[in-house]
Amino acid sequence: MRTGSGGGRSRLADRPTRAVIDIGSNTVRLVVYAAPQRAPSVWLNEKVTARLGRDLATSGKLPEEAMALALRGLARFASILRDIGVAEVRTVATAAVRDAKNGAAFVERVQALGLAVEVLSGEEEAFASAYGVIGAFPGAEGVVADLGGGSLELVGVAGDAPSHGVSLPALRAKGTKAFNKAVTASMARADWAAAHPGPLYLVGGTWRALAAFAMHKAHYPLSDPHAYAVEIEEADRLAKQLARMAPAELTAIAGISSSRAAGLPDAAAMLRPLMAALQPERLVFSSWGLREGLLFRELDAGAQRLDPLLAAVAHFTEARGASQTLAAQVAGWSAAAANGRGLNGSGGSERLRLAAIMLAMAQTRLEPNMRLKHSVEWALDKRWLGLDHHGRAVIAAMLRGAAGKPEPTPELLTLASEAALVEAAAWGLAFRLCRRLGAGSRMSLMASRLTRDGDVLRLTIERDRAELVSEQVESDLARLAAWLGCEGMIAI
Repeated sequence: MRTGSGGGRSRLADRPTRAVIDIGSNTVRLVVYAAPQRAPSVWLNEKVTARLGRDLATSGKLPEEAMALALRGLARFASILRDIGVAEVRTVATAAVRDAKNGAAFVERVQALGLAVEVLSGEEEAFASAYGVIGAFPGAEGVVADLGGGSLELVGVAGDAPSHGVSLPALRAKGTKAFNKAVTASMARADWAAAHPGPLYLVGGTWRALAAFAMHKAHYPLSDPHAYAVEIEEADRLAKQLARMAPAELTAIAGISSSRAAGLPDAAAMLRPLMAALQPERLVFSSWGLREGLLFRELDAGAQRLDPLLAAVAHFTEARGASQTLAAQVAGWSAAAANGRGLNGSGGSERLRLAAIMLAMAQTRLEPNMRLKHSVEWALDKRWLGLDHHGRAVIAAMLRGAAGKPEPTPELLTLASEAALVEAAAWGLAFRLCRRLGAGSRMSLMASRLTRDGDVLRLTIERDRAELVSEQVESDLARLAAWLGCEGMIAI
């Protein structure tokens, strides 16, 4: 679909460029990524449930039928990558291949397909997952817990780098009491963990299934578990309940597959002594892990420092008619609606406001009857990095204001305070006024300014642009002023 003069360039920018093949204990997965580099979008995501590690505890080997299934899937993946022209491919194998007696022989068979396999050490695997969390949560400080098919890796993160690590058994093979004792003993050796205050970041499909369970129990309004946070007391209650449940009870819940349900009670049982030992501030679930960490580490330092939210929103909205440069001008023009403060007086909101403005600009390209629903779904349901669920609600409130519906909804009030939503809605009403004044053009921005002086919100327009004033402009100014508790005035 063409989107103006940039349509062809956007199609080129969305071409798949990189891929990661992850040969794990349970699944063999191919993920193909497209732009932007700092916050790559998933172009293709396929898996084969080969269960390579299912017999390691008894035979120490990868089962022949599991290897055959994995190799068929890998041959297909290699063919797909050739057909779509993706040459930048990382193929990594983790614990099952690393620990199996016949792991090296299996790697040779994979390499015969034209895939260069890297068998990651335990530390490399853990650090890659930690870099995934660092990429998704800039400035993350805490502990990353990556649950795989047979073990749980813990890595400290601080200062945009991982450090230390410990591997724990992941199954309750000898009963809950023995299991808890083993976890407690292992944690006693991880004395570094006490030096890493902050959340416990949970990485892996089984943890995401736990998030799905928690969101279901809370009647949570969002469906994406990425950046979902749970307070420790509630997490302990949920884990205690889950540890006693049969997998069959869990598969009816959206987001919990039968394969994840099988391991979820054991994961929940592991979580309780883990939280007791680490004493984290809260749990935070991350959809970025090993694969994304591998990509993040390949970026240069400048690219790593880019804001992943703004990079992703700019890429998403550019093809929908938005310009980050113009959005920055609109942000400056409408600053009076934020009272020159951060969100609700707390600071740090300008990146949210800029992201919301770009999305609001894209919103105007939708048909009028689709604008409100679709743009709010962008905020709440599309996976953004560097954005917590409070931030999602704030952006949604701004987009509602831009669509002329500034009143906070019960759904949004479960995610953010009323004060924060009211302020964000003012950003949207200010964008609406800007758009009304001169279609949001650069010329209309340069010929006018919006200022607030006490209880007066003044729109000043240069005399040679006085014709931009209309009944609708006056109405939108009055509505914004009333929302801010001010009197609106127009000065020529």
